[in-house]
Order: sequence, then C-alpha cells, then structure tokens
Amino acid sequence: MAKKSAIEKNKRRRKMTANAAAKRAKLKAVVMDKKVSIEDRFEAVLKLSKLPRNSAKERVRNRCEVTGRPRATYRKLKMSRLALREYGAKGMIPGLVKSSW
Repeated sequence: MAKKSAIEKNKRRRKMTANAAAKRAKLKAVVMDKKVSIEDRFEAVLKLSKLPRNSAKERVRNRCEVTGRPRATYRKLKMSRLALREYGAKGMIPGLVKSSW
C-alpha cells in the first residue's frame, strides 16, 4: 500500500489540473500561434509560468485505485497488476478467468 500522503497529493494534482485546464489551453494556444505578435506570445509564456506546477497534466501520476501503487497500472481498469491478479483470483472481476492447463 502506498503512503496516504502520496495518494492525497496525486488527488490534489488531479483537481488542480481539472480547474486550470481551460486557462492553460488558452495560454498554450496563444504561445503556439505564429500569427500573434512576439510580445503577446512572451506575455502568455510568463502567465503560463506563473500558474502552479501541479496544475500541469504531466504531473499527475496514474495510480492503482485499490492499493495506490504507482507502477504497473492498467489504465482501463485503474488497477495495478498485483491488485488485478488478487481480485481476479477471488472472482471479483467479471470476465477475468485464471488460466490453467
């Protein structure tokens, strides 16, 4: 099980990312637009850099919903491989069958 602080930090990052997504997208569009003057683009870069770092989408870590494990997480199920195996063996995941031959 991951530390509770790491899990909570990631939740805060997800929330900040959702709140600042529109503002970031608008500023990035100005920065990337070659038709806008250099001064306006530079001003947009400065505004973008003033936003909190944790509001960037890249800072969010995919974690297991069950254990909080940061690695080997299946995006579709939002579970780590270990939790998936454990829940699959118990029959708690529909359609997942442990192979045997």
